Amino acid sequence: MPGALLIVSALMLGVYTIVGAGAHGRGSQQTLGLGVVAAALLIAFVVRQARTPQPLVPLRIFRSRVVSAANLVQALMFAGMFGMFFPGALYLQRVLGYDAFQVGLAFLPVAVAIGTLSLGFFPRLITRFGPRQTLLPGLVLIVVGLLLFMQVRVDVDYMSGILPVMLLLGVGAGLSFPSLMTLAMSGVAPSDSGLASGLVNTTQQVGGALGLAVIATLSTTRTDGLLADGASTASALTGGYHLAFGIGAGLVAVGVVLAATLLRPEGSLPAEEERADAAGSAEQEPAHLEAALEPCGL
Repeated sequence: MPGALLIVSALMLGVYTIVGAGAHGRGSQQTLGLGVVAAALLIAFVVRQARTPQPLVPLRIFRSRVVSAANLVQALMFAGMFGMFFPGALYLQRVLGYDAFQVGLAFLPVAVAIGTLSLGFFPRLITRFGPRQTLLPGLVLIVVGLLLFMQVRVDVDYMSGILPVMLLLGVGAGLSFPSLMTLAMSGVAPSDSGLASGLVNTTQQVGGALGLAVIATLSTTRTDGLLADGASTASALTGGYHLAFGIGAGLVAVGVVLAATLLRPEGSLPAEEERADAAGSAEQEPAHLEAALEPCGL
């Protein structure tokens, strides 16, 4: 319970600090004070997890390079994607004049592409190429889609300007989501599979919340600045949304770099690390085999 209270309080206060920075000023005493308190709560959570005999999140799970990197990449990807969905919906409503139902239809290709790839094609792709080789193209497609979203105009047509973005984001997310899930779960022992699964889902929500807080705050500041300079409402809103899409693309691009460098194939590991991984795999093999055969009654 103390660990849960610490981490929830730290994240809530962190998001509140980021969102409130636009109103209070990023350098104000209130913003800095709240930021320091949020960081202190987060440090207290880590200390608590390191000392308590039954931690909420055992820190040993982060010893796996693959698990840590996969969760970090996922946080960046969700930060960029959430940063697209929220200002993207506002752009469709406030600039293009879509109603709520039309906005839902406009985003439908993203969900259709994710579902199609996840159920139909992804198992074949990951079997043939592996999760890392499937992840990297997916992240690149998300970056391209967000950069393309930055080019939309005030009077853009859906078929020529919005639909290609939605398809790129849907295909990219459909390749990236299951790949990251596979990587995050592959680096843990069977006894920690529940912990790894919970960590993956928590990373998604935390990354999305923090990313959206940053992107929405900076986007609003950009729009207010353009309005103060005499720009029309539609142009100012579009300029703010363009900044949001650009920040989202940058976050996912950082995820591409981290995935390419940290989620390396086992053969590219240094000799000592490779031998250590091989020894660990040999020790865990009976447990993995037993877990795989148990549903079959073997």
